[in-house]
Amino acid sequence: MSRLINRAKRIGLIGEIPVSAVVLDESGHCIGYGSNDRERKKNPLGHAEIMALRQAALIKNDWRLNECTLIVTLEPCPMCTGALIQSRIGQVIFGAKDPKRGALGSVLDLSKDKSAHHKLIVKGGVLEKAAGDQLKEWFKHRREAFIESEVTQFQKD
Repeated sequence: MSRLINRAKRIGLIGEIPVSAVVLDESGHCIGYGSNDRERKKNPLGHAEIMALRQAALIKNDWRLNECTLIVTLEPCPMCTGALIQSRIGQVIFGAKDPKRGALGSVLDLSKDKSAHHKLIVKGGVLEKAAGDQLKEWFKHRREAFIESEVTQFQKD
C-alpha cells in the first residue's frame, strides 16, 4: 500500500485525483497497474481499478481473476466495484474509506448485495490515515488553487 500511495502522489502532481491500484496474481506478482486518468484522457471510465483490471485480464488472457487480489488506495466506487464483481476478483484490499461514493462498505456494500453473483473478500482501512490524508491534502490544494484562480480572474475583470 505504501508504494501505491507514493505512486498516487505522483499522479496527483499532474492533476489527477491521486488514486492508484495494482492487481496481484495468486503468486503475488503484479499483473496489472492503474492510476486515475480521467482528466488527462477525458475518460469517464479512467479509474485506477478499471485500468489495473484491464491490464491483468490481458496478461492472464482471461477475464476471470478469481485467484487475484486488487489493492487500491481508495475504496472503490459503484462502477469499479461492479467491475470487480464482474471480473470475479478474489480479494480487494483498500486504504482510505470513501464516505461519499464507497461501494464496499462506506456508503453501500455491493459485495454483499443479493445481485452479486460472486462473493469477494474485502479488507479496508489498510494504511487508511496515510491514504486518506493524501486525498484530503490534494483536494485542499485543488480548492485553494481554484479560489486563487477565481480571485485573479475577478481582479482582471
